[in-house]
Amino acid sequence: MCSNSVTGVILAGGMARRMGGTDKGWIEFEGKPLIQHALDIIRPQVARCIINANRSLEAYQSLNLEVFTDLAGGYQGPLMGMATGLSNAKTDWIAFIPCDSPRLPKDTVFRLMKGVEDGDYDIAVAHDGKRLQPVVALLNRRLLDDLEQCLINGERKIESWFAQHSCIEVDFSDCIDAFVNVNRRDDLDALIEMPKLLGLSAWSGTGKTTLLKKLIPALRNHDVRLAVIKHAHHQFDVDHPGKDSYELRKSGANQMLIASANRWALMVDKPEPQEPVLADLVSKLDLANLDLVLVEGFKRETIPKIELHRPSLGRPLIFPEDKNIIAIASDEPETVASDLKVMHLADVDSILEFVMEYLKAR
Repeated sequence: MCSNSVTGVILAGGMARRMGGTDKGWIEFEGKPLIQHALDIIRPQVARCIINANRSLEAYQSLNLEVFTDLAGGYQGPLMGMATGLSNAKTDWIAFIPCDSPRLPKDTVFRLMKGVEDGDYDIAVAHDGKRLQPVVALLNRRLLDDLEQCLINGERKIESWFAQHSCIEVDFSDCIDAFVNVNRRDDLDALIEMPKLLGLSAWSGTGKTTLLKKLIPALRNHDVRLAVIKHAHHQFDVDHPGKDSYELRKSGANQMLIASANRWALMVDKPEPQEPVLADLVSKLDLANLDLVLVEGFKRETIPKIELHRPSLGRPLIFPEDKNIIAIASDEPETVASDLKVMHLADVDSILEFVMEYLKAR
């Protein structure tokens, strides 16, 4: 499947009760209305883009896109918006996103498309690692008749209707703040406060920790509030035998929290070994008090990364196989052929400057 076979639908037809009835599509965020954020996300990924809206119609039409009101009145919810999109699409596949999620990744539709390529599915729906995000979905147009009958029968729950069909859940757990919806004015503040993630990607022995030990104090000198998440491939323990907290945990406490005047630490023992999920780890942080989360390891996560490279290790560049790499730091930068920003691995000032520019950009 290619993007030419997909119609994009932006769902903007809700009542926005929690927003006091204000049409969310026209709420300003970072210098432009939410509807424009949605267009910037979906339009490059589809052949045709339409808007489902039930008010502010002239304003939406000013965007030079087709605007369709619900097939039936009464603000019946996103399922009705999906039926409207299916009814007015000419392609076999229709991608849906809400108008109030400005942090959705730029490859949202491509991810959903990849999900249905590998099987006989009628629906691909985003999953954030904890729950379904049902209004971020790809539907086959052949579902229209069934959906219309479902609505006639009074069904309004998207998940219930999805469960009746061949549906694949597509993993978006790497997209930490992608599904923050703007339902209240306070949600805009939460989006603005969300820290940025930046990974360091490298083969073992390249010097990720060595660089971080120099980069972190440089960032702190620029008043950057930061956290570090590190992936460990071995058994580790932050406690010590003989200490009360260690003995209590080993006695059977699944979770042990120890605190002093200076710091606190929570240790959690998993019942079974299981690879950590970055999204879960990030959610444990005090995000409102952070500007940046540096991630060491987690090479497969689709977050922006700086690749560290030492040709002497005999390992190839991870870029361009990993499209999430945005810069390269090498101890032999002259040997790196790339259009990306290339810096010397020992030039902490240049790397610091790049990270500071990354923090400023949105």
